[in-house]
Amino acid sequence: MADRRVALVTGAARGQGAAIAARLVADGFCVAACDRLVDEVQATADTLDPRRALAVPLDVTSADQWQTAVTTTVARFGALTTLVNNAGVLHRASLSEETAAAFEGSWRVNCLGPFLGIQAALPHLREADGASIVNTCSTGAIRPFPHHSAYGSSKWALRGLTQVAAVELAAAGIRVNAVFPGPVDTPMLDDATQARLAAHALMGRIGRPVDIADAVAFLVSEHASFITGSELTVDGGQSLQIG
Repeated sequence: MADRRVALVTGAARGQGAAIAARLVADGFCVAACDRLVDEVQATADTLDPRRALAVPLDVTSADQWQTAVTTTVARFGALTTLVNNAGVLHRASLSEETAAAFEGSWRVNCLGPFLGIQAALPHLREADGASIVNTCSTGAIRPFPHHSAYGSSKWALRGLTQVAAVELAAAGIRVNAVFPGPVDTPMLDDATQARLAAHALMGRIGRPVDIADAVAFLVSEHASFITGSELTVDGGQSLQIG
């Protein structure tokens, strides 16, 4: 078990989180697929190799649940070498209509959650060879989008957390990187929004969950052993467009 690669992936019930879990299992990882959607994440885990996949309930805003999730993962697989902070929420509102509760809720999931995850996983990551953390940011942390004050600012904060963690943890041999997805075909975007974004996309489509999973798989692999503090944009050129 000492050389086994073990990943904890949040937001793994569906969409790109489920795709990341599946890709890492295919790459030989053992994966704790974590989500607050208990039935859905169990269904996702049931589609994977039962020797390598475990469904774990997790509300990423709870420090206690993070500790339980990490303990459960290590008890099952014997180690924790990789953390993928993928869970996130998208909330839209104009500045004049935004509420303090909704704004704070976005920050708690999108930035506090990854912070709590890093804290909970850190003792085990320090013991691992080739340990890696990947945070899911967004092109909303590259360019501003109207009516995204809560989402955009929380992802900008996650971008900063990624950079600070990369610097602080480098000496421990823990690499910390981020992926920046553009629009992706997941339940986070309704059909009308997906169609509108695809119609204006440089490459004629929006992203697929596997596009993000492939990027994460690279960043946690030995092929990225000299990469930390990196920001890998996976957006089909969206961030190159103006307006």
